[in-house]
Amino acid sequence: MVSEYWQPHRLTTVNDYDVKVVKLEGEFVWHTHPETDELFLVVRGDLTIQLRDRDVRLGPNDVFVVPKGVEHCPKADGEVHAILFEIQGTSNTGDAEGDRTSQTHELG
Repeated sequence: MVSEYWQPHRLTTVNDYDVKVVKLEGEFVWHTHPETDELFLVVRGDLTIQLRDRDVRLGPNDVFVVPKGVEHCPKADGEVHAILFEIQGTSNTGDAEGDRTSQTHELG
């Protein structure tokens, strides 16, 4: 069970990619993933992926892929449950290491 916000948990691995579940609330940090795209699939709630040139709003069952190297900042006005798909070993804060950086936890 995922209890803390912004703490990704690995659901499974497919080839070299992790499928992670995460619970989100509030605004995260601006960051990029220089080596990988990042896929967001919203399961519950409403999530905004802030980009420097626009905002992408996602509701349940919506998918958005942030291309590698694109600066973004996820923002959840209420609780959001989401699935992430990204290369194994990808840090949740990408190139913006800080107090919100978390290693991927194992689900269970």
